[in-house]
Amino acid sequence: MSSNLKWHPHNIDKYKRASIKGQKPVILWFTGLSGSGKSTIANGVEEELFKKGYHTYLLDGDNIRLGLNRDLGFGESDRVENIRRIGEVSKLFVDAGLIVLSAFISPYKADRESIRKSVNEDEFIEIFVDTPLEVCKARDPKGLYKKAIEGKIANFTGISSPYEVPLNPEITIDGSTTDIKEAIDIVINYLETKGYLNAR
Repeated sequence: MSSNLKWHPHNIDKYKRASIKGQKPVILWFTGLSGSGKSTIANGVEEELFKKGYHTYLLDGDNIRLGLNRDLGFGESDRVENIRRIGEVSKLFVDAGLIVLSAFISPYKADRESIRKSVNEDEFIEIFVDTPLEVCKARDPKGLYKKAIEGKIANFTGISSPYEVPLNPEITIDGSTTDIKEAIDIVINYLETKGYLNAR
């Protein structure tokens, strides 16, 4: 990085941006295996927040890889870079005063912790959608587990690449027994209890 670069402060900061929306800016980071239900839950949470009048943005793995990160592959270094970029985008959305929902496998603890440390302590909520591998394999909504088991997909999390379970997530949802509505309510109730909503 060039030593000539310097962060340019804005006259309108994230707190002012968020205050007119009646919310506190935060990253809701949904992590879990492929097929765990994290994207479905994140979509439901965003829909509920929208109904309540809050300003959000949802970042999802396939969508990001079709655009911003289309130059990246699925080897370990590219997967790390994929999450790093997503973390930077999430941080910008926090600076915009939004509630950003990021739904990514993000298998490595170090990557998730790096994003946590890049924002203020109360601006990162890790949501672990804890769904057993066998349940995810049985769901296999995109047929990816079948391909990975057949050796057609390399570096697939849970099959040929590890998933490092969060040690102290703010929220844990059992993706095998919790229905979608209940999962959405868990997240919304957490946000309300911790003062992220109705923050005017």
